[in-house]
Amino acid sequence: MSDLAWVPQSCTLPTEERPLRVAEWDALFAERLTSLSRPEALRLRLDLAGGQGVEGQVRDLVEREGGCCSFFSFTVTPGEDLIGLDIAVDQAHEAVLDALAARTAAAGEQR
Repeated sequence: MSDLAWVPQSCTLPTEERPLRVAEWDALFAERLTSLSRPEALRLRLDLAGGQGVEGQVRDLVEREGGCCSFFSFTVTPGEDLIGLDIAVDQAHEAVLDALAARTAAAGEQR
């Protein structure tokens, strides 16, 4: 899934930086994803294995992503062994969440 055509026009991250950001998310998911669910059409729920510095890494990525893609709503729930990450979008960006879910699942399968 190296094609970034799914990234919406509303994303303000410079085009040349997008592959780097996607690679950061892919690496996090490949290393830490323990479960993925779609409790609602417009919400993705991820559980990530905890560890030293993981919560900070997740919060950093969430903050940067929210800065360029304001259509995302992130909720980080810290835990002892797992970090919950909820990602929500509005109806207009459901296809973006679909693509993110597929990409996340693929990255998580690499574990």
